[in-house]
Amino acid sequence: MKINASAVFRFPQSQVKTKIMELNKKISLSLIIIIICFIIDRVSKIYVIELFLQSNVNDDIYINPYLNFVLLWNKGIAFGLFQSEEIFYHMISAIIFFVILLLCFLIHKSKKKWEIIYFSIIVGGAIGNFADRLYYMAVPDFIDLHFKEFHWFTFNVADICITVGIILYLIFDMFRFNNIENE
Repeated sequence: MKINASAVFRFPQSQVKTKIMELNKKISLSLIIIIICFIIDRVSKIYVIELFLQSNVNDDIYINPYLNFVLLWNKGIAFGLFQSEEIFYHMISAIIFFVILLLCFLIHKSKKKWEIIYFSIIVGGAIGNFADRLYYMAVPDFIDLHFKEFHWFTFNVADICITVGIILYLIFDMFRFNNIENE
C-alpha cells in the first residue's frame, strides 16, 4: 500500500491563507499599539529631560494648579516603590523582562481583539520603562498630580499605559466581554 505523503501533509489552501491573515492582523494591531505607546513615552521623557537640562531647573515646573513637572529618577518599580540596591535593581529588571515576554506570549495566544489591545498597551509601557532601565539605569518620572498639599506618586507616560492596560483588563475580565472576538 502506497501512502501519498503530499496528500497527508496538504492543508486546504484557504485555511492556511485565513490563518496567515489572522496572524498578520494580530501582529499588526499589536505592533502598532506597542510602537505608539513606546514613542509617546520616549518623546515625553526626552522632552522633559531636555526641558530640565536647558532651563537648569532643580525644582518643580508649574503647569497648572493640579499638575507640575518634577524630574525624579526611579530605581524601583511603579510609582517609585521598592527603591533598591544594585543587585535588587537587576533582579527587578530581569523580572520585568520576563513579564514583557509573558505578555507577548499572551498577545500571541489571544483570540480576542480587546485582549490584544490591552496586553499591547501594557507591553508598550513596560518596554518604555525597561528601555530607560537599560539606558539610564533608572526610570525618569515627571508627572506630579496634586491637590493642594496632597501629591500622588510621580509617574510617567509608560506608567499611564501600563495602568490603562491593567484597568481595561480588569474591566473586560470583570464584565466578561467574552463574545467580543477578533474581527
